[in-house]
Amino acid sequence: MIISELIPFDKKRIKVFIDGEFAFVLYKGELKNYKIKVGEELEENCYREIFEEVLPKRCKLRAMNLLQKRDYTEYKLREKLKDGQYPEEIIDIAVDYVKSYKYIDDERYVRDFVNCYIESRSKNRIIQDLINKGLKKDFISPIIDEIYDETNPDIELEQVLVLLKKKKYDPENADYACKQKLMSFLFRKGFSMDVIRKALALDTSYD
Repeated sequence: MIISELIPFDKKRIKVFIDGEFAFVLYKGELKNYKIKVGEELEENCYREIFEEVLPKRCKLRAMNLLQKRDYTEYKLREKLKDGQYPEEIIDIAVDYVKSYKYIDDERYVRDFVNCYIESRSKNRIIQDLINKGLKKDFISPIIDEIYDETNPDIELEQVLVLLKKKKYDPENADYACKQKLMSFLFRKGFSMDVIRKALALDTSYD
């Protein structure tokens, strides 16, 4: 294994290339400790120590530090760790570690997210937001359906009625163009046409 290139990653860290391929990122002090220089051979025992001890420990700590600040889906946590140029196998080790302690749990994340936004966002909007966080729809949908079944079945209708009230919608005097404009507005927010039509037909003046 020959060190073929050393490229600065930031002020403190260096990207190490072995035999022309990117291998890992180390701190400048570690380069000295392992005697890593361009054109020099990296000894097998040093390589194993870096991959089996140094990088896994560092990646686990990075994952823990990220999770102390906010909750992540597994996908988003992996993306953040990739930003640090950790090799895929090292990221797997770190993710398995935090999962073993339930520091990341995608089902819990979905439930917490839905319960946080169920009163302010449409069901479709919540689903799309979660998909954007790297979760699969077939994983999300059963959990969301369960939560919605346990809550107010008319919650989306009530949300639309509140929005219509803010728009000062008057069902008796609104013309076709006004209704079409409101339907488009509500559809963009993720509400189904069935819910929208039902809300438009109701009197929104009540409390």
